[in-house]
Amino acid sequence: MAQLIVLSAIGTDRTGVVQDISKVILSCGGNIEESRMTTLGTEFAVLMLVSGKWHTLNRLERGLEKLTEDGDLSFSIRKTAEREVRDDCMPYAIDVVCLDQQGIVFGLANFFASRNIEIADVATRRYAAAHTGAPMFAIQMAISVPSSVNLALLRDDFAEMCDRLNLDAILDPVKA
Repeated sequence: MAQLIVLSAIGTDRTGVVQDISKVILSCGGNIEESRMTTLGTEFAVLMLVSGKWHTLNRLERGLEKLTEDGDLSFSIRKTAEREVRDDCMPYAIDVVCLDQQGIVFGLANFFASRNIEIADVATRRYAAAHTGAPMFAIQMAISVPSSVNLALLRDDFAEMCDRLNLDAILDPVKA
């Protein structure tokens, strides 16, 4: 039976870091099921769900130690289980664009948490507006809305919050 491992890594960005990590995973009998990788500033960060046999974790820990020897990369490994599929939730996508301001992510997280709506995925980025150069902020979220939530009320409350925070936002169901 396959075991699941969550692997996180952070370190100085360089060419070949993904190759090095994936080579160790493959050589230990692991398979990358899901991953998120990005460069933030001059650092590289990765989060992976790796499957493998029971001995994969021990082999992986030893294999990754070699990649940490120069001090530019650190790892964390944690056993996990298969995520339960919730039939009582509907997947929605959130897209937000606005002038960069403090507290945007918190405002959105607080809004959804207060309604017992799970945030499954978040990606943010800061950029300069095309013509003015104004600092802009974009957020993409995936949320799971329980079937007990009144969607019309959710949409109204979301629009009101976005108006209050001056966010240009879309709340749409994910199409399969």
